[in-house]
Amino acid sequence: MGSATEYNRRDIFKRAAAVTVLAAGGGSLLAACAGGTGGSSDTKSTASAGTGNANNPFGVKASDPLDVVIFKGGYGDDYAKAFEDMYKKTYAGATISHLGTQDISPKLQPRFNAGNPPDVVDDSGAQQMKIDVLAGADQLTDLSVLLDAPYLDDPSKKIRDVLLPGTIEQGTINGKMYSLNYVYTVYGLWYSNKLFKDKGWAVPKTWDDFITLCGTIKAAGVAPFAHQGKYPYYANYVILDLIAKQGGLDLIKKIDACDPTAWDDPAVLAGVSAFYKIMEGDYLLPGTNGMTHTESQTAWCQGKAAFIPSGSWLENEMIKVTPADFDMAFLPIPSLTGDKLPATAVRAGAGEPFIVPSKGKNKNGGLEFLRMMLTKEGSGKFAAAANSLTVLKDGIGADVVLKPGTKSSSVAVTAAGTGTFNFTYPDLQTAFDTELQNATNELVNKRISPADWVARGKAATSKKV
Repeated sequence: MGSATEYNRRDIFKRAAAVTVLAAGGGSLLAACAGGTGGSSDTKSTASAGTGNANNPFGVKASDPLDVVIFKGGYGDDYAKAFEDMYKKTYAGATISHLGTQDISPKLQPRFNAGNPPDVVDDSGAQQMKIDVLAGADQLTDLSVLLDAPYLDDPSKKIRDVLLPGTIEQGTINGKMYSLNYVYTVYGLWYSNKLFKDKGWAVPKTWDDFITLCGTIKAAGVAPFAHQGKYPYYANYVILDLIAKQGGLDLIKKIDACDPTAWDDPAVLAGVSAFYKIMEGDYLLPGTNGMTHTESQTAWCQGKAAFIPSGSWLENEMIKVTPADFDMAFLPIPSLTGDKLPATAVRAGAGEPFIVPSKGKNKNGGLEFLRMMLTKEGSGKFAAAANSLTVLKDGIGADVVLKPGTKSSSVAVTAAGTGTFNFTYPDLQTAFDTELQNATNELVNKRISPADWVARGKAATSKKV
């Protein structure tokens, strides 16, 4: 399908897309894909409440070693080393073992099998260990004790009180939270603020404004829109967000459930027809339909296209080729007339799961490590090192210098408030997702019409994983 980076990116997308539709409430949707597995209620899976002291709720012993394994992917692992420094400030006698790797399962499966797992793991990437399988084998600590622990920055609050919506649900299987999904990914359109200022272009607020601007951009000799053609799910960020905003949360749930009647909703045709105006106006970057993510994103960084869809990993992924004065900026998908969701609504969700193995020698230290990650200091260090947001509410302090794209997406999340949403189908209905991507590939190449795309989407609801 593509490079190792794209496999990992796809993995992140699928995990983030499995967040419960925010503001819709209810139980975890992940339980449906857990195949009946779940953690035992055995006390082995639950860490000790320890001393009960707000400063050390898990009873961590200062001299106990801590074993940390981090997926070293798009976010690197420098941020984790910063967390380890924070840990050592409090537990000065602790020796910390650090491993940064992309080979999570090959490195760790033998250790889990031998009963000698690390104390905390960033279980991510293409070779991620299956969290539902680990939970079903009683290999993971129930993180409820973390959720009920005091928030380090304000002990009057619990950890569960300071997490962004959907975070707990994302890590929950059969009613228990087994992973802390730490990175908050935001999806939408991206552009260069410098390019827009140089050209005198106003950032569009509505989709009509967007299409009108595309004509202006094309007349100026710049392609209005690029996308990662070999990976059609990027274009689907735009199409499905248009549909979601037009149709609202109930329609999102019906699409996720592969309900064929969802495709009869006028919002579906309205959303894809709006997107198709890009093709009708010949606004695509030439060749973009055949490009990889890095090829199209590089062309965009070079100023050959004005807009590109992506998640908020884009800035860090393209950091080596982005001009210093590019001034990357994020834009939620512009609104259509009659939308049920507000213009500020944005697709967003938690990803990058951290786990605490139940058989780790210092699992209480692992829990404390996660608690330290969930501080303004920890969140700020991650944002500065990895150019991405975390799931800590208001987690970026004024003293943290953010890169432009990260700052822009942070502003968008704040503006959205509770108006965030997500889709679960990429994770829970993968056969349907593949069919929808194939239909979008035909659409961007103008081989099918918007009505054809809707018909193919409806037919795809019968596809089972």
